[in-house]
Amino acid sequence: MAVCDPVADMLARLRNAHQGLHAQAKVPVSKMKADIARILKEEGYIADYEVGERDMVVTLKYVGGKPVISGSKKISTPGRRVYVAVGEIPRVQNGLGICVLSTSKGIMSGERAQTEKVGGELLCEIW
Repeated sequence: MAVCDPVADMLARLRNAHQGLHAQAKVPVSKMKADIARILKEEGYIADYEVGERDMVVTLKYVGGKPVISGSKKISTPGRRVYVAVGEIPRVQNGLGICVLSTSKGIMSGERAQTEKVGGELLCEIW
């Protein structure tokens, strides 16, 4: 089944798996979703991810029985793209979360985009 917004689908699958206290979530693979999973692993929001031929298995992370990812929000949608300059990159939850951007240098977190002095499309926020 074709999905209109693959990133929103990935965030929904991670949220649903966390609510069900599952150890892993299975997500259809794409390069963009693999890059977002890489960022989530680097920032400590997921334990690990494994990219297969058709699916990507994301191992979720819990601390004290509670999920590390407490919320997520999709910013850009297929019908409304949101672009930000370097100075406009938002701080998520007063610095307790991250935002993910698609830039000319690849997909990266908002903090890294600020250090590289590059703006781009604001994909999502995770806290």
